[in-house]
Amino acid sequence: MSSQRGKVCSSCGKLSVEYVEFKCPGCLEETIVRDKGCREKHTKYRCPRCGTEGP
Repeated sequence: MSSQRGKVCSSCGKLSVEYVEFKCPGCLEETIVRDKGCREKHTKYRCPRCGTEGP
């Protein structure tokens, strides 16, 4: 039995194995995770620490 590892998307909250992650451009402390679908649709994310929003 194999298990896939992934991360939860900051925009949609779904577990994904196709994602990018980066530090919040506002506070540079929180890690933002964006899955492929949300990136392609330009779905907004919001930093839980400082409230910065981005496409």
